[in-house]
Amino acid sequence: MREMGLCGVTRGKMVKTTHADPDNANPRDLVKRQFTAERPNQLWVADFTFVSTWQGFAYVAFIVDVYSRFIVGWRVSRHMRTEFVLDALEQALHTRRPEPHRLVHHSDRGSQYLSIRYSERLGEAGIEPSVGNTGDSYDNALAETINGLYKTELIHRRGPWKSVDSLEWETLKWVTWFNHQRLLEPIGNRPPAEFEALYEQSQATISVAA
Repeated sequence: MREMGLCGVTRGKMVKTTHADPDNANPRDLVKRQFTAERPNQLWVADFTFVSTWQGFAYVAFIVDVYSRFIVGWRVSRHMRTEFVLDALEQALHTRRPEPHRLVHHSDRGSQYLSIRYSERLGEAGIEPSVGNTGDSYDNALAETINGLYKTELIHRRGPWKSVDSLEWETLKWVTWFNHQRLLEPIGNRPPAEFEALYEQSQATISVAA
């Protein structure tokens, strides 16, 4: 497109949310664009996006379980410091309580996700960090997809947004709907919660058979 003098259409202002820290020793890319999992709490992907409100920009972080596309953690903030994405991680850890050393957390190379505090929290929980390449959205494509659905299904349909508080409330309702009612083609046109329930039932059946 650049060679032909073309550029894509954008909505609103361009806001850069990924700021890499060249001084950090980055984790390896353990995912290699293979966003698949055989069970819940095997692979999580994390990212955040921005929303324009009358009070200024707000930032919305999501952590998604790759197996079911269930949004396990989220947070709305007026800033994009480390505390913001760390709050989403804490929610995910509290809700899911993953077993140590059985989960990979994948993100882009944003300074928030590579910060000492965030990395230490992953280590405390026994979660293996993984990051994609700087500036390549395909390396975190599933998280980008969830951001896109959020923007399409809520932000662009319900805007303009007058306040961050109203955005947070509507995001809560969207996440609840997404997890429990939205049909997703990659998991058999089922909601994420139903897909995970089927997994639990299958594991119970296997245990009884054994």
